[in-house]
Amino acid sequence: MNKADLVTAIETRLGGRKAATDAVDAVLDVIIREVARGNKVTITGFGTFEKVTRAARTGRNPRTGETVPIKKSAVPKFKPGTGFKAVVAKPSSLPKTGNAAGRAAAGTAGTAAPAKKAAAKKTATKAAAKKTATKATATKTAAKKAPAKKTTAATKTAAKKTTRAAKK
Repeated sequence: MNKADLVTAIETRLGGRKAATDAVDAVLDVIIREVARGNKVTITGFGTFEKVTRAARTGRNPRTGETVPIKKSAVPKFKPGTGFKAVVAKPSSLPKTGNAAGRAAAGTAGTAAPAKKAAAKKTATKAAAKKTATKATATKTAAKKAPAKKTTAATKTAAKKTTRAAKK
């Protein structure tokens, strides 16, 4: 899963792509800025992000075997929390629609209904788009086969047939 997939997954819960993108960007920005400053970011049940400094050391060039000095560096480190580890070890312990306990604790237990409505609306929109595309294809096909004066009647007949077929 990449960032775009994450935004798409959160989109239905927040009610829109813009809100989901803003939320993901805001969380990542805060975590990155705090870790870069040297602060530790701990998200209970998920894990801890922190900055770790690696000491200067001597490495070896694998091609020539020559020793190479490596400068000290600072890198980000993530340590998963116990809740995260438990879910990874036993995925069946995870609720089907996300963290229900977390939503209940935050006082937003009623957010599942709008997500279902949004998903139903999205499905209905896809079906309508498919239906429109089918009608357009049928119209083009009927227009090619029928003479110019009979196009409207042929189009209506083809549209009715595709509508009936789509409803089945």
